[in-house]
Amino acid sequence: MADTFIKAEQLSEKQSEYMKLIAEIMEIRKRGEKPLAFIRTYGCQQNVADSEKIKGMLAQAGFDFADSPDDADFILFNTCAVREHAEDRVFGNVGALKNLKRRHPQILIALCGCMMEQEHIANCIYNSFPFVGLVFGTHSLHHFPELLYSALVDGKRVFERGNDDKKIYEGFPVRRDGNFKGWLPIMYGCNNFCTYCIVPYVRGRERSREKDIILSEAHNMITAGFKDITLLGQNVNSYGKTLEHPVTFAELIREIDEIDGDYWLRFMTSHPKDCSKELIDAIANGTHISKHLHLPFQSGSDRILKAMNRHYDRKKYLETIAYAKEKIDGLSLTSDIIVGFPGETYEDFKQTLSLIREVEFTSLFTFIFSPRKGTPAEKFDDPVSAEEKGKWFQELLDVQEEIAAKRCASMVGQQERVLIEGVKEKTGELNARTSGNIIVELQGDRSLVGSFQNVKITKARNWILKGELI
Repeated sequence: MADTFIKAEQLSEKQSEYMKLIAEIMEIRKRGEKPLAFIRTYGCQQNVADSEKIKGMLAQAGFDFADSPDDADFILFNTCAVREHAEDRVFGNVGALKNLKRRHPQILIALCGCMMEQEHIANCIYNSFPFVGLVFGTHSLHHFPELLYSALVDGKRVFERGNDDKKIYEGFPVRRDGNFKGWLPIMYGCNNFCTYCIVPYVRGRERSREKDIILSEAHNMITAGFKDITLLGQNVNSYGKTLEHPVTFAELIREIDEIDGDYWLRFMTSHPKDCSKELIDAIANGTHISKHLHLPFQSGSDRILKAMNRHYDRKKYLETIAYAKEKIDGLSLTSDIIVGFPGETYEDFKQTLSLIREVEFTSLFTFIFSPRKGTPAEKFDDPVSAEEKGKWFQELLDVQEEIAAKRCASMVGQQERVLIEGVKEKTGELNARTSGNIIVELQGDRSLVGSFQNVKITKARNWILKGELI
């Protein structure tokens, strides 16, 4: 047995009892015919998955859901700590609720998620936003009903953070936001401790869900008609290392891929140091696995990668990419980049540009370095001005735009299988996505949303394709 193995715990009957008690309380406190909750989620897909569990528990406690906080009896913001911009948005939007709370004192306002696991943030909320009645961190999700009940009954502010018991809890009721695209968490936490990243501090160490539980959930989603399923983890390539009987991520996706059905299987996020040939072979040989690999490299400079504590170098990354391109037909590659990491010079940045030109990514998620309180990089010397970093950032965008335009242009005339995801309200066009995660816009009936269709690519813009139904 691995010394880090943690047995999964079922959501307790005690929490189910609290849901029943909350339903009774809300029958008295509700403003309308039915108690309404408003949930706003910031940040990554893992936060979205957490919010779906919270919605599941609220639904079991008798809540329906509002489209606006103005109509809600319970308001919850699920927060993200990865970028400063996300934190600023939370503070601004919470502040805007002050007048609503004044008009309707019985409303309960709550905050949860990664920001709330940071002591300085929780203290700021406590001191500056007295109308916020419930605050809890990522490690308290499994007893959210108990916390909500306490806030409703006692009338006192409830704050809970930092109580990581290193367990995985199963048995959550889930209310999914969609009916054909869905998120399936396979693990939680991170062991990598990149010097710029707050995630290991707010989500804890890696913990993997049992393989059989994941397979059962995947089967249920496929049976229910989900067409696009994304496996989630801070580093999915590390999946299975903490289990009593270790399983590799490649083994997991091969077993999910064997489930009958008409669906695509995606995953995020992969860490380059753990991206194995076994995983690439599984993608190449898969029936349902998307031919899309999101592999963040962050910087093309070995000096900066070392300062970031990324545990790979430029050569290792490019060798992994070369193997993936060799094995996977029609591979679409995307990545993350941080511009202006403390100590980065323009010569370091040019190495990032050269890597982008060599790989020719389909698209990139690019960020200017944002220091996170409590991380090592917060204290690194950072002599380059924000103005200079902005210039580098624009140079990177220009290079990637040229590459993306070239790639999209090469797809004109091809046939692609796409999933119709929605309708553009302004134009009435359908929004679709390829297996390689490229957006296609086309004319068609709204009834096609949620279905796979074959299209011919007729036109290319820098990031988006135009197509027509075949």
